[in-house]
Amino acid sequence: MNLPNSITLVRVILIPFFVDLMIYGYYRAALLVFVAACLTDALDGLIARLTNTKTELGAFLDPMADKLLIVSSFVTLAILAKIPVWLVIIVVSRDIILTLGSMVIYFTGHSLSIKPSMLGKTTTVLQFLVVTLTLVLIAYGIKSDYLRGVYWATAGFTAASGIQYVIRGMKIMG
Repeated sequence: MNLPNSITLVRVILIPFFVDLMIYGYYRAALLVFVAACLTDALDGLIARLTNTKTELGAFLDPMADKLLIVSSFVTLAILAKIPVWLVIIVVSRDIILTLGSMVIYFTGHSLSIKPSMLGKTTTVLQFLVVTLTLVLIAYGIKSDYLRGVYWATAGFTAASGIQYVIRGMKIMG
């Protein structure tokens, strides 16, 4: 266990705190926890690259931590009726499909190298942005319809990156 992987685990540990704060209506505190979790995503990768401490565990753990954080936040916000359910369905469906596809590739004995694409990274940033902006609006009582465009962009990138990863998986499977 190295420093980048430990930082990734902090992201996972922050998830239940975020959900709890959201459920009990402590939106500003939830915003801080979510932003801290997002910062760990940037920090673990930066440290791994700068210190040349990339590991196979980290290559698996980092995207899983992202998926757990994103799915938890989107589902919590949907349950609280703070974001549209259709967007949550797109985000969660993509992650389920990618996870199941990765399992199929692994269990059929194919080599699975987890390398995020630029489209996938952009999708993750947009998904983090949706949650962050939504939390800012909720925490500070701001009414706005401007997020609609961000929702649609996030949905588009989410679907496109999902298709890209499915195509990659199909090539691996032959």
